[in-house]
Formats: sequence, structure tokens, C-alpha cells
Amino acid sequence: MADYQKLIDAETWAFIEKTNSFYPPDTATYGVEDQRRIYDGMCAAFRVAYPEGVIAKDRAYDGVPCRHYTSGGSDVVVMYFHGGGFVVGGLESHDDVCAEVCAATGLDVVSVDYRMAPEHKHPAMFEDAMAASVAVSVETGKALVLCGDSAGGNLAACVSHMARGSDLVIKGQVLVYPGLGGDFNKGSYLTFADAPLLTRDDIVIYRDVRLGGDEPVGDPSYAPLQDSTFEGLPPTVINTAQCDPLSDDGIDYEQALKAAGVRVHRVDEVGLVHGHLRARHMSKRAGASFKRIKQAIAALAEDDWPY
Repeated sequence: MADYQKLIDAETWAFIEKTNSFYPPDTATYGVEDQRRIYDGMCAAFRVAYPEGVIAKDRAYDGVPCRHYTSGGSDVVVMYFHGGGFVVGGLESHDDVCAEVCAATGLDVVSVDYRMAPEHKHPAMFEDAMAASVAVSVETGKALVLCGDSAGGNLAACVSHMARGSDLVIKGQVLVYPGLGGDFNKGSYLTFADAPLLTRDDIVIYRDVRLGGDEPVGDPSYAPLQDSTFEGLPPTVINTAQCDPLSDDGIDYEQALKAAGVRVHRVDEVGLVHGHLRARHMSKRAGASFKRIKQAIAALAEDDWPY
């Protein structure tokens, strides 16, 4: 097991302790309503005001509830898929993150309130992610950059895989500590099984709730790493957290894209943990990571590849 005391700095430990004070480490074992209430309260504790000039409006795209952020309009739209294990989270949990992405990049951002488990099993969450992305593209006539963290990173990648050959124009994808369907019984899943803020046990619980049955095989709308080909995917930037059971998913995905000739760049965020987006205003490491994420989104929107 990893030595977290050595890997994680004092600022990040302060973030971990604040998170745990609102969201106990065993929360994933609670009933779903309690999980959501606790998670929403934790997110609210970290929430900051919108940057000046950002306006948000709630509306549906093809029946999927969304929140559309703008700071004046853009030629490219960012589709944002929130994290939360496909069980918790929503438009409020990542509201300030989306507003800050909008302000920093100048791009419109659409946050997607996809259906979640256990009320809705796979593939409901993917279907909503795809439907909203297509509807935004059709209605605005604009190309997309797909972005998401954790479970949302999974959905962003799923849309990229399943949209190949369609009319959907995807300029790139930015995946933040994504879960992409890796092997739970090796690598980072074992090395960081007891990591702060996300454990291997948590991941197993979320998987079982999402599926409610047998795990699909060879279904890239569930697990992008299961795809038979990685050719034709959009330019991809991956952010992995060092102290995260999911980190090998990002590493394996990077290798698969490279082998297929897809442009890919991965940053391994040293000493950071899963969920570090919320630490961006209290940890220099997390703040620097968020800056890299925003820069990646802006670069992909401009067809720029600074890597």
C-alpha cells in the first residue's frame, strides 16, 4: 500500500480532512438518499461564487435537464459530465467548476444532469449523455469539446467512442481522473485501494449499483477500455491523480490511444487524490491542475495541440 503521509502535502491533507468532515469515508455504504444529501452538503461547503460575467440558465436538451453557461457566446461548446459514481451529484455539485471553465476559456459550457443509478441502470446515463450532446450540436450548429470528471470522464469517453462515424463534431475530450473500465484486481486498484476520498471498495459498490446485474463485456458505452478499436477518436487530454485507485485507467487509455495513432497527452498529478477539483482554491497542486484542465479545454476548442 502507498505511503500517503509522504505523497500528499499539507494543503491537500487539509482538503481531505475538510471533505471527510462533511462526507464520511463510509458514505458509499449508506442508502442512496443519504448519500446524495451528504454529497450535496459537502459540495456546497466548497462552493464559490461565479466569476464576473458568467450567466447560467437551466433548460433541457432533447429532454435531458442541463445548465447552459455563457460569458458572451462561443464557436465551440463544452459538454460537461459531472462525477459522483453514477449515483450522486448533479447540476449543483459541479456548478462553480463549470462557471469557472466558462469564464477562463470564454466557451459556453453545458452541464448534463443525466439519469443516475439505482433508479436508472446502465445504459441510461450514457443515453442521456449522448442525447444531450447531439441536441446541443444540432441546435447550436457548433462543434463540441467533451469534458468530465470521474464517472463523468467515463461518459465523455463513451460519447467519443460511440459518436465515431456520426455527424457529431468532437474537437477533443478532457478526462479528469476518469473511470474507464479497468481491471479492479491489479495495478493502482490494489496499490491505492485504501486511498483518501475514493477506495477500491467504493468503486465496486458504485459499479454494482450502476449495473444491478452482470457486467457487460465489450461494450464501450459502458467501459471505453473494452472497445475493440481506438482509432478515429478525438484528441485527448487525461488528468490522473497519483493517489487514486483509478489512475491506471487513464494510463491504460493513454497507451491504447497512442497505439491507435490518436493524439493524447496525460498529466499525472503528483500527490493529488480523486476529487481534487474541489481542492482548487485551497491547494496549490490542485489549483495548478485545474489551470491545466482549463488550458486543455481552450486549446482543443482552437484545434491547438500544445503538447
